[in-house]
Amino acid sequence: MTKKQRALEVIERLKKEYPDAGCTLDYDQAWKLLVSVRLAAQCTDARVNVVVEGLYEKYPTVEALAEAPVEDIEAIVRPCGLGKSKARDISACMKMLRDEYGGKVPDDFDALLKLPGVGRKSANLIMGDVFGKPAIVTDTHCIRLTNRIGLVDGIKEPKKVEMALWKIIPPEEGSDLCHRLVYHGREICTARTKPYCDRCCLADVCKKVGV
Repeated sequence: MTKKQRALEVIERLKKEYPDAGCTLDYDQAWKLLVSVRLAAQCTDARVNVVVEGLYEKYPTVEALAEAPVEDIEAIVRPCGLGKSKARDISACMKMLRDEYGGKVPDDFDALLKLPGVGRKSANLIMGDVFGKPAIVTDTHCIRLTNRIGLVDGIKEPKKVEMALWKIIPPEEGSDLCHRLVYHGREICTARTKPYCDRCCLADVCKKVGV
């Protein structure tokens, strides 16, 4: 089985297993996803979803958040960890959206990368979830599972994993596959315990187990 064949099989099986998988960060506007994904670094999505409620209650728009004192932002987002750097990035990012993009999030990958606190993972998430464009989000679940399954070989650097996956995954499938890998990584192919291979829908095509 080639990597491409395995990738297509994995895509189809995870579709059946997690048909409704999507982003687990709550947002109703693109700029809110930008904020949440920055807060999600080394923090659970569930905690981020709780913390941002208080943030948006006080600062409900890009403009309001851009004008907020960094210290105020930090006080609210502190439970997500790394409060100082996250608050600084969020403030600078909102100012840039306000001043350069009329308060709107750009739908261009390179423009997203220029926003403070936005790396390739965040930019891909925005491109895929907000704008419906081809995207591969190489978070910890994606990196762990694609290595275990055998879609990539011993690659741990996010950008290199992303580039390797682009070669074998149809562009329109990338974003949804990454969301499904998160679900699968939390429920079955876990990081902190031994993976539950006996319950895995990929067991017979997984390089670690079946092939």
